Amino acid sequence: MEEEALLSIGAFARRARLSHKALRLYDRHGLLPPDHVDAVTGYRYYRQDRLAAARLIVRLRGLDMPLADVAAVLAAPAPEAARLVAEYWDGVERRHAARRELAAHLRIHLLGDEGTTDMYEIQEREVPQQLVLTEQRHITPEELPDWIPAALGRLAAVAQAHGGFFGDPFVVYHGEVNEDSDGPVELCVPVDPARAGRLPAASRTEPAHTQAYTRLTKAQTAYPQILSAYDAVHAWAQREARTTAAAPREVYFADWSEIGPTDPACDIAVPLAD
Repeated sequence: MEEEALLSIGAFARRARLSHKALRLYDRHGLLPPDHVDAVTGYRYYRQDRLAAARLIVRLRGLDMPLADVAAVLAAPAPEAARLVAEYWDGVERRHAARRELAAHLRIHLLGDEGTTDMYEIQEREVPQQLVLTEQRHITPEELPDWIPAALGRLAAVAQAHGGFFGDPFVVYHGEVNEDSDGPVELCVPVDPARAGRLPAASRTEPAHTQAYTRLTKAQTAYPQILSAYDAVHAWAQREARTTAAAPREVYFADWSEIGPTDPACDIAVPLAD
């Protein structure tokens, strides 16, 4: 390959808006190897048509995309490359939303109850008596995110075969779930009350009650941010001189796989005594 048909590393770097150091880094990672290296001088040369790839790398790195992900984008055909960029940015937005909520949680934690009223709106509602399918388990915090959808899938199959859902599923925390406590936790799926005694899975009756609750986005449900919402509901009950009557719960009304970080996802609720 004739050197006259190539750009020196200096010329290529200027036109690609990259430093010599960056070009050497991308060479080491296989992203942008030179087209020719002089055997005597060690000078690197690049074809002019490599500028498009170099400028794409600059833009991808502008998104703080890791080099391994950049390599995957460069190697993919255009439609797949576009999907990879979209998938990466979705992940960035999810992580950013989670960090934002963590910062809010830490602020509330440092301010004490003073901070909860700024972030959470507490409301009341009446919940009728419900017949619920149940699955209960002692569980660790690490197991919880996998167990909830798995248990919901099992109970949803039973519910659909016996009249469908008669309300939103909810998770009852009969005990703390943390490094020192394993619950137990109970998943409940409301079903047709006329099916009582004829269901092929464990079931019970959930009494009618008044509920204090606050609504969270998907990002706000991340641990430990979600603990601020529980604290807010309990602090509200204490200020209003209301007595809690049963274990706290999370009520899931949205399709988890279809919603984004800022979409409403679930309610943190506590039953109140009359």
